[in-house]
Amino acid sequence: MEGDALAEAIRGAQRGDQKAFDLLVDWYGGRLFGFLFRLTGSRHDAEDLMQEVFVRLVRMIAAYAHDGRFEAWLFRIAANLARDRARRVVRGPRPTPSGGAAGYDEGNAIDPFEEIADGDRDSGLSRMQAAEDADRLNAALNALSDSEREVILLRHFSQLSFKEIADLMNTPLGTALARGHRGLQRLRELMGDDANEANMSTQRASRAK
Repeated sequence: MEGDALAEAIRGAQRGDQKAFDLLVDWYGGRLFGFLFRLTGSRHDAEDLMQEVFVRLVRMIAAYAHDGRFEAWLFRIAANLARDRARRVVRGPRPTPSGGAAGYDEGNAIDPFEEIADGDRDSGLSRMQAAEDADRLNAALNALSDSEREVILLRHFSQLSFKEIADLMNTPLGTALARGHRGLQRLRELMGDDANEANMSTQRASRAK
């Protein structure tokens, strides 16, 4: 959205205008859900946390001083709430998000990672490939450390700068950059390993015929 439109919506929400608040929900709800879903691995948790984010928004927006960084402020709320919930939950194997691209369509989430597969998105084969690619990406993200995964998700879902991510995570800029670099490198390795394994399986099946 344009900067002027965002500023006007923020002013309206600060005055208690429900339509202005609804605009903010429409603009950011999909990306927030996508971020929280990837972060928690649970659609139920992501939905609960997104509701908490917007409850906090209602309570806090009157005190917010718009400086052009509303997005960073909003995603900081989301990340902090997700961390608080994680601390309250007994740690165990992190659930892998399921449903692939279809799951995101149902949640009206905007997920830049879904645009992996090339080709015609209207064909059944392409949609199947997109879902398989999304599942592979989910598994690869699940294999990262929590800090690396959070940096990558904040960068791609909230489109924050690394300086903003470092501020949000209370880490030096170099640490945020290193985590992002390691995480992306690891993702490429994991996705490459999956692709190589799939090619080898295809070749073995072809030779067996």
